[in-house]
Amino acid sequence: MSERFPRLRVHARNGEVLLCDGLSICFYMRRSHQEIAPGVMRSLDTYLRALGPQALCWYADHEGDWQELDTAGWEVVQSELSAGNSARVTLKDIPGGAGQYRFEYYGRQLDAPWSVNKPGMVSAVEFWLPTEFLEEHGPERVRELAQEMAAPLPFNSGHAGLSFNALGQLPGVSGEIRQSCFRYPGMDVRDVEDLASNLGTRVRGAYWLTFLGQPVLGELGGAAGLRARLSSPDITVQEMEGARAVVTLGMWPEAGDTEQGHDLPLYRELARVLEPWLYQSPPTQDSAADEDLRRWERRFLD
Repeated sequence: MSERFPRLRVHARNGEVLLCDGLSICFYMRRSHQEIAPGVMRSLDTYLRALGPQALCWYADHEGDWQELDTAGWEVVQSELSAGNSARVTLKDIPGGAGQYRFEYYGRQLDAPWSVNKPGMVSAVEFWLPTEFLEEHGPERVRELAQEMAAPLPFNSGHAGLSFNALGQLPGVSGEIRQSCFRYPGMDVRDVEDLASNLGTRVRGAYWLTFLGQPVLGELGGAAGLRARLSSPDITVQEMEGARAVVTLGMWPEAGDTEQGHDLPLYRELARVLEPWLYQSPPTQDSAADEDLRRWERRFLD
């Protein structure tokens, strides 16, 4: 286990990594793809400038098969991002396993007839970093990078922090996540595609970096009103252009450890302030899974 967060590794028989610790940076926008595509491309350029072009070498085609991200591949990706009313783009560093670097984008057409009755639908983008990048470059560099990627995006909300980087659809992997997520409450269980269908303008939760836009930040009284509701000196609230803000919980992201009594008080404080606006997943036909999910979503509140 790292001094700051757990080292998680689950391998397939062929050696591929199916689960590891990582750091995800996500933004959610109640905007249509055509409106936000230029900003998403600027954020992707920022990500690649910081990491180098070798960070992303493969893309998923329309059939879900991995193709090399060579010059022709980048032309395909650029066309997908710049043309059409919607887009779905996944880029990775390696074609197999969880990988360390990844970009996922779900651009929605919110004015389409089939979207009118879906108020929770949003466009969403996610960037991944390995925890080794965080340790090598330090939390301030990661925070700067996240804010730079956030700048061109008209986000309603967003977050950055430790997360389970996994092929979660595999039974053995999902079981490992379920076992670990309650022990390490600061590690996110991600499903950006599902959130892109349901989140709307609500807030996913409390994270090391919690990005807030409208309408939630306005209902909190802006950055100043939010700061007034928070008592810990280790929580910072920084204004951003466009009536937006980013809340930072401590110097480093933390996983916590309930077995050691580390229940992340800063995260709990922010979660209590945001509770009226927090997202709750819609119920499914699996009542046991729903109960676990509800318990996890309220891990900083109960």
